[in-house]
Amino acid sequence: MDIELFDFKLPEELIAQSPAQKRDNCRLCVVDRANKEISHRHFYDIIDYLKPGDVLVRNNTKVLPARLLGIKEETGGKVEALLLKEIAEDTWECLVGNAHSVRVNSHLSFGDGLLRATCLEVRGEGIRILKFSYKGIFLELLDQLGQMPLPPYIKRQCSNNDDYQTVYAKIPGSSAAPTAGFHFTEELLEEIKRKGVEIVDITLNIGLGTFRPVQVNDTKDHHMHSEEFEIDEEASRKLQKAKDEGRRIIAVGTTSVRTLEATYQKYGAFVATRESTSIFIEPGYRYKAVDALITNFHLPKSTLMMLVSAFMGRRFTLKCYQECIDKQYRFFSFGDAMFIYGDYDYAHNLDD
Repeated sequence: MDIELFDFKLPEELIAQSPAQKRDNCRLCVVDRANKEISHRHFYDIIDYLKPGDVLVRNNTKVLPARLLGIKEETGGKVEALLLKEIAEDTWECLVGNAHSVRVNSHLSFGDGLLRATCLEVRGEGIRILKFSYKGIFLELLDQLGQMPLPPYIKRQCSNNDDYQTVYAKIPGSSAAPTAGFHFTEELLEEIKRKGVEIVDITLNIGLGTFRPVQVNDTKDHHMHSEEFEIDEEASRKLQKAKDEGRRIIAVGTTSVRTLEATYQKYGAFVATRESTSIFIEPGYRYKAVDALITNFHLPKSTLMMLVSAFMGRRFTLKCYQECIDKQYRFFSFGDAMFIYGDYDYAHNLDD
């Protein structure tokens, strides 16, 4: 598909630069995709749209303060490294700023030498394989030296790193946050449990694909980077039981969608697994695992915009986005949310 089909115009002032003062006070666009109806509420009203027996699936990954600012020891020139994935002990795939100056055997220093790295391999698109050396505990040094890897449209660092974590973040490993989960508070989650909704945690570590724009004109030419995910035995058992009983599976965010759909597409069921996926969901894809979706508003011409369009139709997605722009919703990572539910005829997805 032509990526221009997923474009829209967004006033810059609608790009949220900080989280809502109270997480669940943000706005919520409620979309009935079956009847093509749109209503506008607040996120704490999500409780009104959840039913006993629903399964709410959330990604419990925790964002590493993975943005490191330092110097190249040979020249003193500034360098920036974004940790993407640990591929061996103390060896990381990194996205490096000013990457052309970082070659094999280049030495980098962060925090006045508290953390040092040697470049082992040069890969395309600014990727370098760095081997780190240090004294102490690596994650503690990251907490001390690293910054949160905020998207480039957010112009200033968080005053508190917890602002860029979900309240249920648990498993360290991501280079970006599963932002649809930002809107949940501990109190709201307890209320959801009391209503009889089952909460299931899965893990997908968000990597380079989040930062990589679509740079081709036709979506068939776009290459998705793989991301590691895990569904444990307990989660797979609960998910399969819900599917067998015809209960709704509600994904919190596109990362949960990719985990659930990749698993169900491969195995025809929910199974306990730890593996990687490069699943690319665009209109024409028939959802097999997910019945409803909680998500934020995504960038124009992004793969996430395509994923949502596959869930409720491209034209209707753009209509919803335009209505929310007109109503001055806040967009992207720290912005407002959507809840999309209802039956859908995927046979008409490409026409929608």
